Amino acid sequence: MRQRRFSGLATIAAVVLPLAAMLAAAAWFAAHAFTSVDGPPIPPAGYIAMILGIVFSLLIGCGLMALLFYSHRHGYDEPYRPDDERPERRNRERRNDAAQRTIV
Repeated sequence: MRQRRFSGLATIAAVVLPLAAMLAAAAWFAAHAFTSVDGPPIPPAGYIAMILGIVFSLLIGCGLMALLFYSHRHGYDEPYRPDDERPERRNRERRNDAAQRTIV
């Protein structure tokens, strides 16, 4: 008997719905924990510091991810190979040798 595969929409729903439920539970817990703590209220400077910390953390994270993608696309993540093993270097040396032979 052949197993039926989920359709595209069912597969997406099977992934997105549990993740959305976990996000909603985490947001509820964070809001409940933030509002139920006894103590003096947070001054405006505290809220400004919190917002600046969040923004700065997001900027650093996005910048590092951008550098990761940039370095991967431009070959900076490739393993080191000495210059004589690179094909473009060998081809350039062969052309230079051939040019010097024709000059002499």
